[in-house]
Amino acid sequence: MKVAVQVTCINDAMFPDTGKAVFTLLRRLGVEADFPVAQTCCAQPMVNTGYLDEAVPVVRNFVDAFAGYDAIVTPSGSCAGSVRHQHSIVARRSGDSRLQEAVAETSPKVYELTEFLVDVLGVTDVGAYFPHRVTYHPTCHSLRMLGVGDRPLRLLREVRGLDLVELPAADECCGFGGTFAVKNAETSTAMGADKARHVLDTGAEVLVAGDNSCLLHIGGLLSRQRTGVRVMHLAEVLAGTEDA
Repeated sequence: MKVAVQVTCINDAMFPDTGKAVFTLLRRLGVEADFPVAQTCCAQPMVNTGYLDEAVPVVRNFVDAFAGYDAIVTPSGSCAGSVRHQHSIVARRSGDSRLQEAVAETSPKVYELTEFLVDVLGVTDVGAYFPHRVTYHPTCHSLRMLGVGDRPLRLLREVRGLDLVELPAADECCGFGGTFAVKNAETSTAMGADKARHVLDTGAEVLVAGDNSCLLHIGGLLSRQRTGVRVMHLAEVLAGTEDA
């Protein structure tokens, strides 16, 4: 199987350890994945703010960069959701039949990390070790757009040493929503404060999620309250071992 990793913009710019963790994890499971250097943004910020025409060259670059792969793995439900559900909208609007064909070929091959691990590789025990009390936030796009369900929880339950505690009101949005946090700052902050309070109610040491954008938002609130609760991408937890 020829596999590529879409690291995502936010991870490339702000959370490089998440991208490194994905490669560490995949290699441990016997998958030698590629990193296509031509990859850029998935176009989600433009699409979500209504700039569909401006998103066309970004979508075109995506399908060119990831052409020929059997699977494209990304540590982001948000970006996976964008590719699988928004690229076809952009391609149809462009009127470019070749782009529409390329999107139809590429988009179904994009997997959020836990989908790839559980559904494609068929594993839930990835050999991880993480001796901490953890709670998990299911991000909106992974929960609603992709329907990843309990895949992340199944993976976390197999991590040695990990004490997984349920997050109250887990399916409620954290309030980030990309540009929503900019355009509706007060509402976003109030939603994030609710989520942070629920995290603290669990007594967890670490909040885990599959999207660093959400963790950036919640983690900022937890940090400003000096709670001592860390936030960590799921890939980094799964990449950990007793030897690390």
